Amino acid sequence: MRKICLIIASLLAPIAVGAAPNPEMIVVCYPGGAVNAKDANGAMNSMLRVVERVGQWQANSFNSIFITKPDECRKQMVEKNPKFAITSLGLYLELRSQHNLVPVVQPRIKGRTSERYRVMVQKDKYKSLDELKGKTLGGTVLEEPAFIGRIVFAGKYDPASFFVLKPSNQAIRALRALDKGELDAVILNEQQFGALGSLHREKPLEAVFESAEIPLMGVVANSAATTAEERARFGKALEGMCTDAEGKKLCELFGVESFVNVDAAVFEPMVKLWTEGK
Repeated sequence: MRKICLIIASLLAPIAVGAAPNPEMIVVCYPGGAVNAKDANGAMNSMLRVVERVGQWQANSFNSIFITKPDECRKQMVEKNPKFAITSLGLYLELRSQHNLVPVVQPRIKGRTSERYRVMVQKDKYKSLDELKGKTLGGTVLEEPAFIGRIVFAGKYDPASFFVLKPSNQAIRALRALDKGELDAVILNEQQFGALGSLHREKPLEAVFESAEIPLMGVVANSAATTAEERARFGKALEGMCTDAEGKKLCELFGVESFVNVDAAVFEPMVKLWTEGK
């Protein structure tokens, strides 16, 4: 999720052809991340130069704010009322009605625009998720327990009451604690799970839970503040990012193959799960 947020955040550009007197503010929400604002803004600026050229927008015509805390993101979405934003799937589901949010583009990573979440334990220590009742669960995604409960666990488990939650801003730190026996389990997203092979461990791990496919979240727009034409143009510019000579290098750096326009129907099952969980 960290790489996805950084690259998408870097791709945002204003809709106006010329530089606006007051640059549009883009709210970038990355809950649970260890990325500091300086690093994030540096990545955004370098990527933005390419997108402005690809989309034929004047340079330096937008601004952004990078946030890692859900409460602060909610606050900034109200204060800034942005036309475009980058949010986690959980925040999109929570805020979509209040801010008229619609998905614009998704990243494609390793041929996929969806991911699975897994709960990892030391091999042979636990056989099912039910055996983890009252046990410690770590992970970076625990900043959004409602999302984990309603979407990842499909409403079958309430993380806050079922586990003893131990949120972390670094997956590697949680996994090391699991390896040492300091945590009973760790929940990972797809990118984190894919990186397990590069982590030295004393004890083998296994998954006692694997979620259904969950769509990757990318850029969203306020449908009341943007036109269909603006959203289409914005999406087309992002699609062109990874086919540009310079943009392709940056996409490869972040492991993103391309950006694709979103079929809103992809998110309907998620909206249904979220609504049923209220």
